[in-house]
Amino acid sequence: MMDDGVWKRDEVESPCIKICVLHPEARICIGCYRTGDEIAGWGRRTPEERREIMDQLPERKALLPNTRRGGRQGRIV
Repeated sequence: MMDDGVWKRDEVESPCIKICVLHPEARICIGCYRTGDEIAGWGRRTPEERREIMDQLPERKALLPNTRRGGRQGRIV
């Protein structure tokens, strides 16, 4: 979590990295890997529910197709 002076609550931290774009096919955020419903309801979830979601996020990265074409990776042949 980035310290921007805004998110300062005593709770399970947010996985948000401020790249908020839902992948059109996988329907998960390409930045934090949460669904739109999870993002929208994050503040109303219990710490236990947030922890459960956070524990699932690493597995979700594999659900996104690797379609990056720019930057350094796009130039490596």
